[in-house]
Amino acid sequence: MSGILDIVYAEYNYWIYVTLMMIGFYAMIAKKNLIKKVIGANIFQTAIFLFYISLSDVTGGTAPILMGGHGGEHAADVIYTNPVPHVLILTAIVVAVSTTAVALALIIRIYNEYGSLDEDVIRAARRELQPEFSEHARQKSVAEVSEQ
Repeated sequence: MSGILDIVYAEYNYWIYVTLMMIGFYAMIAKKNLIKKVIGANIFQTAIFLFYISLSDVTGGTAPILMGGHGGEHAADVIYTNPVPHVLILTAIVVAVSTTAVALALIIRIYNEYGSLDEDVIRAARRELQPEFSEHARQKSVAEVSEQ
């Protein structure tokens, strides 16, 4: 039993990422409020960022900077961490922030149009405003086509 616990404790960061991902996924799927859905998406994205950053960590590795100038240690003698995931995550963070900004701007427009941020209320208001897009109208048009 202690062997399993040792494995769990050794890889605790992955359990944290999976937990954060599931919290974000749950918020996106189960919540009806649009703001809560955006927050869930941000939590999910943060878990992905942390996961990729942790993959680039090398035990005993240092930053990829030459120590001691030209006469210092040779590059073959030093273990470096991989800087590429860090750069990619910086780009992903910028994309995530801009996506969040666009989503919040759309949510403001939706609130101004429908007066609510609840998904069910917005769906019901759309059916009232545009009955040709309702489920009843679709079934009626399907029935008319099948009769002809």
